[in-house]
Amino acid sequence: MHIESSPSIETRQSWIVATAALATLLMSFGSAWIIAVALKDVAAEVGGRRSVPALAAALVWLCTGFGGILMGRLANRIGTRWTVLIGAGSIGVGLAVSSLGPSWPLWIGHGVFIGLFGFGAINAPLYVYISQWFDRRRGSALALISSGSYLAGAMWPPLFERMIGQFGWRQTMLIWVAVEFLAIAPLALIVFKPAPQAPAAPSAASHGRPGVLGMRPNTAYAMLCVASVLCCVPMAMPQQHLVAVCSDLGFTRSFGAVTLSVLLGTAFLSRQMWGWISDRIGGLPTILIGSIWQAVAMSGLLLAQSQIGLLGVSALFGLGFSGIIPAYVLALREWFPAAEAYWRIPVVLMFTAIGMALGGWLAGALYDHFGDYAFAFATGVFANVINFLIIGFLVYRQSRWRRGPPVPASA
Repeated sequence: MHIESSPSIETRQSWIVATAALATLLMSFGSAWIIAVALKDVAAEVGGRRSVPALAAALVWLCTGFGGILMGRLANRIGTRWTVLIGAGSIGVGLAVSSLGPSWPLWIGHGVFIGLFGFGAINAPLYVYISQWFDRRRGSALALISSGSYLAGAMWPPLFERMIGQFGWRQTMLIWVAVEFLAIAPLALIVFKPAPQAPAAPSAASHGRPGVLGMRPNTAYAMLCVASVLCCVPMAMPQQHLVAVCSDLGFTRSFGAVTLSVLLGTAFLSRQMWGWISDRIGGLPTILIGSIWQAVAMSGLLLAQSQIGLLGVSALFGLGFSGIIPAYVLALREWFPAAEAYWRIPVVLMFTAIGMALGGWLAGALYDHFGDYAFAFATGVFANVINFLIIGFLVYRQSRWRRGPPVPASA
């Protein structure tokens, strides 16, 4: 991977800011895991239809993507500090509205307030913001902050399971309103100062060869967007439905929450490894390796029936998929100039959110139709294979592009 020879903008403050961003995402994304733990409780209030809470979780991801585009532009104007504060307040409103119950209050609370104006104001703006604090170890920094949602999934589900058992899912949401806002607001006000201005550096599109990877820039960009949807469809399925899968197999909800924590805990730990790898081999090859790993682990979920099998496959899944999303952001920073980051990164993250939304909802809808998750997980594996083919093609183009344009044949 090409490393610029200009003086580095990275300082001790860069890592302080990245750590604060990790804590912000840890607390904000905790809100999304309440509905995953309480999926069967919420479904019981609407005749057992799991597609209702699954749609709420899907709307979070879908609206997060669109919100990231809107709030990314706003953060570019007023600063990330203020969009993060807007997001923290909106998440609190969304949890309060959702506590009124299924169906419409749950959907509006999760989609509009938690997703659009909540996560949308925090997630994508922080990706752009942190990428501006780093140039040497950008992959590691992006891996660190993107671990926030998975660290949240590792830490909070067992706590939420106990709270839901004691207070109910509505009261759990209301308690989390105060917790997340009181944790995020001080970090935003104290730590999230304007990012340093990096010296201009040539992008992949300006290395003397046409376009990106020998293609039109927006053609390569569109392929990356499509690939991001396809990899996130299978990525979302176990995250949103693993607790329910464990329950269907006769295991307790406590075991399901622990299994989800194993999946997301291994994702958090391995993401730092993937950040180190991506700094050395680049964004696209990291995505390709993660895609293969995720497809294998997703296939394992079709076969796992025992507690040991579920824990093992969940750990394997977490180890594999965790480096994929930050690698998309890293690839974009390798391809395009920094001045375009404020809109290109949120748009790609929007497509990842569409994939997460589609995968979570589709698994619930297919379960309602077939009565089990086998067909849903098989659909996820198929989407993953298509993702692998697209990314494999881009990696091939990149390898040719780095060797230089083809030499014309002699007459």
